[in-house]
Formats: sequence, structure tokens, C-alpha cells
Amino acid sequence: MSDTNQNNGTPNGQKGPIIPKSANEALRPERVPDPPKRSRKARSQMVIFLNFLMTLVVFVIVLALVGTYYAISAYQSPGPLATNSNFIVRNGAGLAEISSRLEASNIISDARIFRYLTATYLHNGETLRSGEYEIKAGASMKDIMELLKSGKSILYSVTLPEGLTVRQIFNKLQADPVLEGDLPSALPPEGSLEPNTYKFTRGAKRTEIIDQMKAAQEKLVDEIWDKRDQSLPLTNKQELITLASIVEKETGLADERAHVASVFLNRLGKGMRLQSDPTVIYGLFGGDGKPADRPIFQSDLKKETAYNTYIIKGLPPTPIANPGKDALDAVANPWKTQDLYFVADGSGGHVFAATLEDHNANVKRWRKLVAEKGEDPSAIAVDGQPEDSGTTAGTPPSGTQQKKKTN
Repeated sequence: MSDTNQNNGTPNGQKGPIIPKSANEALRPERVPDPPKRSRKARSQMVIFLNFLMTLVVFVIVLALVGTYYAISAYQSPGPLATNSNFIVRNGAGLAEISSRLEASNIISDARIFRYLTATYLHNGETLRSGEYEIKAGASMKDIMELLKSGKSILYSVTLPEGLTVRQIFNKLQADPVLEGDLPSALPPEGSLEPNTYKFTRGAKRTEIIDQMKAAQEKLVDEIWDKRDQSLPLTNKQELITLASIVEKETGLADERAHVASVFLNRLGKGMRLQSDPTVIYGLFGGDGKPADRPIFQSDLKKETAYNTYIIKGLPPTPIANPGKDALDAVANPWKTQDLYFVADGSGGHVFAATLEDHNANVKRWRKLVAEKGEDPSAIAVDGQPEDSGTTAGTPPSGTQQKKKTN
């Protein structure tokens, strides 16, 4: 039997003898088919460009995500600062300037990261506020941003104690190395500044402190005047300040001020001269104050000035210092006493008397104490000695020397 088909008896329509094939040859295709042709659409330049663009966008997005992650990580990570350091943001400085200076000071590692990420945290007109700040060691850029945005800068203070004159206050403010700017060319009225401790940031102006002191004193005096004893022989707030300034200079003891005030008010009520040494000193030296090495001479009490209450009757024309709250309170609501005199008691305070006889006994006791200390009893000074008592003296204000009987 032969292996033929119906086409001329040859296999697969071929002529010639039949050639036997192995199984592998029989399964192998006799011709490899051609690959399919690409369509015109696939070969379009636009499609190629769009594919490139999509690839580029994906690459940029990935790069942006990586960069953002790095920036946020750097913004929140500890910074390079090794020890606590002060940093000053000047008034009007912009974010770019602040960022550059932070990097230059080695407080942050990258000014660009700080600048651009900080901008994303500032909303509704928020800014980094001027002032001097203490940056903690290792503070992150975010920590620094929060600190500068809060405005919690370093606070300095200047203490202006009770009893200083306006000129003495100006001298202290002028000498302060942190404050800036000039003081007012004209001195405010004596007694118009409230003694206190005032806090401020670096870059604060001296005029700002003066304005605060004036506003605070005006408010304080108004409040105290409204609550005063209505029986006082004082007609206005200026007289209150003037007498309070004298009380301030007479005693530094808080629990004595109301008692000293009662003595002066009793004298005013009786038409007696106040005879207060601090007023004599102000009349002689004004707002500069008495030099520390210059005693009060007996002849000083006879020098005619507008402030010499050994000569003038009533209150001097202006305050002689800037009184504090306690002195103002003491005058507005003094003790109810009949006392007209007081003298030092040897312990920093005073003893008071309603009669000249008791007062002279107190003076005698004081002179004895002075003599026991080896000092000259005749140098004793007793404020408020009545003009017809035959003696003239006065208690020196705190920190001053007593009068000498010579000259």
C-alpha cells in the first residue's frame, strides 16, 4: 500500500517520491510567519511624544515626592546648633533674610528648606516677629519657626525705684545698653513717671519706656485720687503727688508712710511749715540730686528757694521726685493721728509725737544714742521742728548725710 492522496497520488500535492520524516521534522513549521505590521497610528510622532511626556511627568512626580519627603524630614529633624545661642530678628526683616542669617549662623542646615516650608506654615498675614530669641541646642527648623512666629523673645528689664527724679530716671534709661533711641528732648513734669520695673525686648525705644511710665502714673494717680479720704486738705491731684513725693523721700519704711503723711497733713491743716529736708535739697540741686559727699549745712536751711519748706508755707510748687504707689496711698488715706513731729529712732525708723514736749524728749533720747555710738550729738537732724522751737533741724532722707551745725 502506498501513502498517496488524491492529487496525482503524491503526498500533499507534491510530485516525486515520498521522503520519510522524523517526528520532530514533521512537527516543525516549514516557514516562520512574518511579524505583524505596526499600524500608522502606532508610528505617530505625537504618540511617541506623549509617551515621553508621561514618563517625564511620572519621573518628576517621583522626584518631587522624594524631595518633599527629604525637605520635611530635614525641617523636622534636630538642627546643627551645638549650644544654646541668641538670634536677633531685626525689625522689618523678611523671610529670605532671616533664613540666610540662620544658615550663616549655623543654626539651620539649609536656608531654602527653612524659607519655603516656613512660608507654608504662615497664614492670614502671619510673620516671623522681630526681637531677640534664645535658640536651644539642636532645635529643628520647625521649632525655630514656631518660636519666631510666637514672638516670645528674650525679655530684659530696667528697675526705676521710687523717689528718683525725672532726670535721674532719664540717666538710668540712657545708660541701659539694650534700649535704643534718644530720650525726649524735654523732661516730663516731676512726679509724672511711675517707678516700677519695666520689661522690654531688644530694640525697644527709650521713648517707649517713658510713655509707659507716664501712662501708668496717670492711671495710678486717678485711681488713688478717686479713693482718697475726702477730708484731706488737698485740692487736686497735683498736690497729692507733691506731698507723696515728700513722704517718699522722708522714709523708706512701708509701714511708716501713712504715719509720716499724717504728720505733714496735720501741719498743713494747722498752717505750720512742713520743714522737710528733702525739699531743701531739691531746691538747691534740682533733679540732679545732692552729691553723695556733700552734707546739708545749717546755712542751707536759710537759703531762699521756691522749695525750701523751712521758709515757704504750704507745699512746694512741684513734686520733688516720682512717688510710688505706697506713698500715694499713704497720702490719700493717712493714719488718723494728732502727731506733728517725728525723729529718727536709731533703727532706720522714726518715733512720733503730738506735742513739742514729747518731741524734745524723743530728740534727747536720740542724741544720747548718737553720743553712745561715738558720733557728734550736735549733728542730729530732726525734720519738722516747729519754727518757734528754738532749734532747726530735719531728718535726712534715705542715703543722705546729716546736716552739720557749722557754717
